[in-house]
Amino acid sequence: MNRYERNLRARYRKERQRNVLARPGEHDFVIVLDHLKPGYNVAKIFRSAEAMGAAGVWLVNIGVFDPAPAKGSFRKVPARFFDNFSDCHAALREEGFQIYLLTPDAETHLPQCQLARKSAFIFGHEEIGCSFNPAEYPNLIPLKIPQFGTVQSLNVSVAASISMYEYVRQAATKKPA
Repeated sequence: MNRYERNLRARYRKERQRNVLARPGEHDFVIVLDHLKPGYNVAKIFRSAEAMGAAGVWLVNIGVFDPAPAKGSFRKVPARFFDNFSDCHAALREEGFQIYLLTPDAETHLPQCQLARKSAFIFGHEEIGCSFNPAEYPNLIPLKIPQFGTVQSLNVSVAASISMYEYVRQAATKKPA
């Protein structure tokens, strides 16, 4: 292990210890990151989650990542860590979340779906998708973000941010004036 990797691991351990003091944001949604590459996107998603008032970010089989791009948000947004998706799924169900799987081949567009108050949004690996077979989890609601270009999918941190924004937008319209 080189010096950079040692420093990265030390920084990650320190920030993960501080994460235990994080408190949920004002909204009842969580972001589930299913075996994403532990580089740039994970920390950026924490930053967006903090900005949008997420209740938490749940990480499934994600290794050490550099918390620096989160700009301190890894300290503020509660993280839960799982070795596999089945354990994460069981915890989501136990806590009463409606679970949405963001996938480019879904038929329903995100803005067309009336999101539940307790929502969980799953994002898979940037190149290979989910670590699990969605057919084994029939309660997952597949959603896609409408796109009009020729690219098949968005960057995962951008897709997560759009999903969080849509949740917050819908939540704002449900609040009494």
